[in-house]
Amino acid sequence: MPLLNTITTPYAEAFLQVAESNKEVKKVVAQAKDILQLWKESPEFSQAMSSPVLEVQSKKLALEKLFAKQVTPSFLNFLKLLADRQRIGFLDAVLERLLELYRDQRNIALATVTSATTLDDNQQAELLKKVQAVAGTDNLELNLKVDPELIGGFVVNVGSKVIDSSIAGQVRRLGLALAKVS
Repeated sequence: MPLLNTITTPYAEAFLQVAESNKEVKKVVAQAKDILQLWKESPEFSQAMSSPVLEVQSKKLALEKLFAKQVTPSFLNFLKLLADRQRIGFLDAVLERLLELYRDQRNIALATVTSATTLDDNQQAELLKKVQAVAGTDNLELNLKVDPELIGGFVVNVGSKVIDSSIAGQVRRLGLALAKVS
């Protein structure tokens, strides 16, 4: 088990148990995804929470002001606990681990779909059906990303399987085929 997992797993497991006992797992999972997105999109927030210069009490006050109305009371207590234990800098890793444990417990496969442009609802639904067939399960969570460098098409990662239907991937494969011929 990697070192980071030895730090994150106990917190993630304990919080998942609390959420289950409070019957708020789905709500907590949705809130965890929202906070993860904020963590990734706001370097100011993640740097402030990771800073050893900022006092624990200041971090807890900031968490209270930011999330008191956004998350369940147990989630807010969890965030404060991480601040108290000087682990709030690992919040993203703890929440990622929480989501992994949640998916493992419920046999949910995670599929990351990277497309050149944002997919509309119809495209997402159609793609979901195809990815479910590839994954061999109906229990699937889509993680959508946009990467304009793909030029067109998409890349799907499900576990160890990769389906590259992007124009950039086709150009790369064509280049490799031409290099073999030369």
